This record gives sequence, C-alpha cells and structure tokens, in this order.
Amino acid sequence: MDLKQLETFVHVAEMGSFTRAAAYLQLAQPALSRQVRALEVEMRQTLLQRNGRGVTLTEGGKRLLAHARGILQQVQRARDDLEDQRGAATGRLAIALPPSVSRTLTGPLVRAFRAELPRASLCIVEGLSAYALEWLVIGRVDAAVVYNVAPSPAIELQPLLDEPLYLVSACTAGAERIGAALSLSELAEQALVIPSRPHSMRMLLEAALAAEGRRARVALEIESVPAILDLVQQGGCHALLTENAIRGSGQPEAFALRPLAPPLVATLWLATSAQRPRGPLLERGAEIVQALLRPSQARVAPQVQTGPAGAPA
Repeated sequence: MDLKQLETFVHVAEMGSFTRAAAYLQLAQPALSRQVRALEVEMRQTLLQRNGRGVTLTEGGKRLLAHARGILQQVQRARDDLEDQRGAATGRLAIALPPSVSRTLTGPLVRAFRAELPRASLCIVEGLSAYALEWLVIGRVDAAVVYNVAPSPAIELQPLLDEPLYLVSACTAGAERIGAALSLSELAEQALVIPSRPHSMRMLLEAALAAEGRRARVALEIESVPAILDLVQQGGCHALLTENAIRGSGQPEAFALRPLAPPLVATLWLATSAQRPRGPLLERGAEIVQALLRPSQARVAPQVQTGPAGAPA
C-alpha cells in the first residue's frame, strides 16, 4: 500500500461518499475508485460497502481506518519535526482539552495562537482526561490538558494550577451563589451525577471518601459535563465540579456552589509525550497554554464559612 491510497480511503470513509471525496481531493471519481479498489485487493478484503446513498465501512474497513489515521498523522508529524529542526514554528499542533476547561480556554488560546504562530495551524480536541491521555500516547494529539493524572514514563507532566472542587446544585430563589462548606460525610449523603471510573474527579472523590470510611452515592454516571449540568439544573441531584466548569457553562447564575471541608483539589497538568521530540511549535504552544491558565491561580478562593469553634457551618 502507499500513502496516497490510505489518504484516499480515509477521505472516502469519513465523507461516506466517493463523489464528495473526489470533489474535496479534486480527483476524478474513477481514479479515486481505482485507488480504493487497489487497497482492497492488497488487503484481500472489502473495506467499503457501496450503496445508493454512498458507502459504509465493513468491519475490516473500520479497523484499517483507525490504523490509517494513525499512520497519516505520524507521517505529518515527521514532516513537521523536520521543519522544526530548521527552527521554524510551523506545522500543525493538536491539543486536547477537558470539557470543564474547553469553553473558557478555547477562545483565548485560538487568538493567542493566531497572533504568535501565524504560520502554524491549531487543532483543539475536547475529551475527558482518560481519553486525552490515550490520544496522546497514540499520537492523535501533541499535548493534553488533564486532571490528576498518574505519573508514567511515557508522559511528561507540567503542573498548571490547582482547582478546588465544589458540590454543584440548582440555584433556588434567594439562595447564595456560594454557600456554606460541606464536610465529606455530608457529601457522601448527596445524590451525585458523576463520570464513571477511571475519570480523575471520580477517583479523587472515592479515595477521599474511602479515607473517611464512606462511599459516594452515585445517582447517574454521565461522561459529558454539559449533560451533567443539565441534569443538575433540573433538580434532585448534584455534581462535583470545578468553578471553571460552571463559568464555562454559559449560565453560572443557574447554579449554587458549596466548597468542601477539608477541600478536594483537582490539579490541572499539561501532558506531552516523553517518546516524541518537542519541537519549537510544541514548546511555544505549551508556553501559550501555561500563560493562559496560570494567571487564574491568582484568583482568590472563596472563604469557607465556619460555625462555632471554627467547625464548618
């Protein structure tokens, strides 16, 4: 097989149509069909099922698509690395952001990237930390902003900031925006909408409660932060999130927050691969991410309200 065949196959598979792929690649459709057919002959199996509406992937096609994407990304990365060797911050930089950070960071990151790296292109992928680390390992992304990641020889980590976690509830009329602190024992009594294991927030919560001899009361396991907030807003359940996630919701006034005592703190890290070289583009991109996130450390944390003798209220 050659790279041109793989590239053609990927475009047809992603667009679901020979006609659309031919128009995008500016190739004659018969020539494009011959390339895909040659790939099928070499693989000794059908990769695409043709029908009146376009094409669908066979099981073999699905497997090859995953490999082909990785191969093409590695080839592009090799080209970018050779450009980096010349000292030019050019090429494509892919960064994964967690949903709780994506909405507030994406706009400033894009503006800073365009201003400081006009010859490079930026790709932002949103995903939970566990998924982002998988993408980093296989080369789908060059860097990832992640929460509470375990050290690994394959990954280099730089701390960005610490974010306290809050119990998030629907804001009722007359309720304070930030209420009294909640003990871990009280937290264990709340019905939570929370991601499943091994999400970093879930593991942090369960470890803290286990130290108290308690378990989380999980009402629903949801992987999407917007979906979690929608369910919380409907009432009857709560979430455990950072203030950044609430600000990024677009309607922070709809939620009431209660800090925890003792606090649970999620650490945000910048993760890069220890097995691939860091060229000028990745170095500069990492500096931009750090500069955009680190100033938020200076934000004053809300004061914990206390009751008699300094006990949480």
